Amino acid sequence: MLPSARAGSVPASEAASPAGLPDLLGAAVCVVDQRGLVARVNSHAERLLGGTTADLVGRNVHDLLHRDRHGQPSATAQCSLIQAFLTRRPQVGGGWFERGDGSLVELSWLMAPYAEASADADAVVFFTDHDRAADLPNAPGSALPELERLTLLAETTTQLTSTLDSDEALNRLVHLVIPRIADWAVVDLITEGDEVERSIVVHYEDGAYVARVDLQGPMPPVPAESPMPLSRALRGAASSLVTPQTYQGPPDSGIAIEQARLFAATGMHSAAIAPIRGLRDVLGALTLGRSAPRGPLTPADLSLLEDLTRRTGLALDNARLYQRQRKVAETMQRHLLPQLPSVPGLQMAARYLPAPDDSQVGGDWYDAFTLADGMTALAIGDVVGHDLDAAAGMAQIRSMLRAYAWSHHEPPSAIVRRLDGSTLLAGVPMVTLVFGVVEQAADGMWRLTWTNAGHPPPLLVAHDGQARYLTDGHGMLLSTGLTPSRTDTSLTLPPRSTLVLYTDGLVESRHRPIDDGLERLRKHAASLAHRPLPAFTDLLLERARPTDDK
Repeated sequence: MLPSARAGSVPASEAASPAGLPDLLGAAVCVVDQRGLVARVNSHAERLLGGTTADLVGRNVHDLLHRDRHGQPSATAQCSLIQAFLTRRPQVGGGWFERGDGSLVELSWLMAPYAEASADADAVVFFTDHDRAADLPNAPGSALPELERLTLLAETTTQLTSTLDSDEALNRLVHLVIPRIADWAVVDLITEGDEVERSIVVHYEDGAYVARVDLQGPMPPVPAESPMPLSRALRGAASSLVTPQTYQGPPDSGIAIEQARLFAATGMHSAAIAPIRGLRDVLGALTLGRSAPRGPLTPADLSLLEDLTRRTGLALDNARLYQRQRKVAETMQRHLLPQLPSVPGLQMAARYLPAPDDSQVGGDWYDAFTLADGMTALAIGDVVGHDLDAAAGMAQIRSMLRAYAWSHHEPPSAIVRRLDGSTLLAGVPMVTLVFGVVEQAADGMWRLTWTNAGHPPPLLVAHDGQARYLTDGHGMLLSTGLTPSRTDTSLTLPPRSTLVLYTDGLVESRHRPIDDGLERLRKHAASLAHRPLPAFTDLLLERARPTDDK
C-alpha cells in the first residue's frame, strides 16, 4: 500500500486575499481581475476618480476611464495600461482619465501584477495626480522617485504575500531591493528557539546575485542592553543608518564582532538596518548596504526600508503560521497511521510521503487490521480538503470504519454503506475509499473481496510481471447525501502476487491526464514484480510519483 499526499499549489486567493490590499498605502488603488474589470477600489480612488465603489466595480478599467486630451475614448490598442496588463510586467505611465462627473484629469499610474493571480485579483493599479507626481512627492535625498517607491512597495506586497514559504519570500525580497536600493542585502532571523541565524548575505555584482555563504550561519545571542544598531533592531527598536565606523570601537557583544567582520568582508561604506516585526514578535532584521561607487544611504531611505520590513514581517508571520499548522497536521497524520498487523502467509508494507513543500496537507490515510473472524481488513482513502479539518476527518473515518468492520460481520459494501451514513452525521466532507477483506481458503489461496467508493482502483501485479487495475466494484464516493448502490467483487489472488493500494497523489499531475499517471504506475509496478516487497514499495514510490509539480 502506497499512501501519497495530494500535490497542488496554494492559490493566491488563499495565500493572501486582495481584500486588504487597497488600504495598505495612502494612494488611489484599484484591483483588476483577469478580465480587466475593476474588482476593488479604496476610498482614495473613489475621491480621485469621482465615483463610488458601485460606479467603478465591474467596469472595464480602460473603457471606464481612458480618454484622450479632448475627452474622446482612446483606442484599446494604443492603451499603455492595457499593454502593461497583458504583458504582466510592472510599468509606470500616465494619461487622461474621465471622472464620474465627466471632467478630465491627468493622472500618473503604475501597474503591478500579482505573482500568482486569482480570478478576482490579477493586478493592482495605483493612480496619482499628474501634477503632484511630477512635483514634490520625493522626500529630500530619496534615491527613488515616488512612483518607483510605490511600484516597489506594490511589487513587494504582491510577491511576498503570494507565497507561504518563508525562504522563498525572503529570496523574492532580496531580488526586489538589490540593486534598486542597495548593493548588499543581509537578513538575520530570530528562530523559534530565540537564536539568531544570519540566513542571507547577497551581493549584486556584474549583473548577478552572489550569495556569500561564508558570512551566513548562526549568530551570537542578542544582548539585552547593547546600544549597537543590529542588537537594537533585533530587539525591535527603530531603524538606523550605519557605517563601518559604528563598529570600530571595542565590541560590546559577539554580534558587534560579527558586524565588524561583515563590513570588513563586504566593503560596505553605508548601511541601513531595520527590524522585521511580526504581529506579536520581532522576527529578525534586514540590512541593506552600499559599496563604492554608489553614494551613501540617507535618512529618506529609512522610511522606505521600514515599509519594506513591515510587509516582510506580515509575510513571514503568515508563512510561519502556515508551516506550524502544516507540521501539526502532518504529525497528526503520522501518529494516526497504523502499525501493520502480522498475518501468516501475507507480507504487508506501507509508505507515507508528505505532500511537497508547495502543497497543503490533506486527509490521505490507510489502515489494515485483523477482524474477529480471522479475516484481514484493508482500507485506503482520502478525505477531501487540505487542512487540519481534513486530517481530523481522516481520523474520524478511520475510527468509524474499524468499529463497523469489527462489530458487523458483513460484506465490505454493507460496511461502507453504514460508514456513508455516519459521515454526514459527523460532518465529514466527501471521502474516497477502497475497503476490502482478504481470507485464506482451504486450498491455501488468498481471496480478496472489496468495494470501491470513488477511489483510484487497486493495482494487482502478478509475479510474472502482468499488472492490471481492479476496476470492478466501483461506486460513488462517500458523504454526498445520496444513497447509491454498492457492490462487492471477489477475486482469488495469484500466488506471489502484489496488491497495490494508493492515493491519487501517486498518479495525479497538473501537467498530464490521470490516465497517463495510472499507466506510468502500472508499467513501473510490472517492472518491479520480482523485487522483494520492501524494495518494490520504495522503488515504486520513487519512480511513479509525479516529479513535474514542483
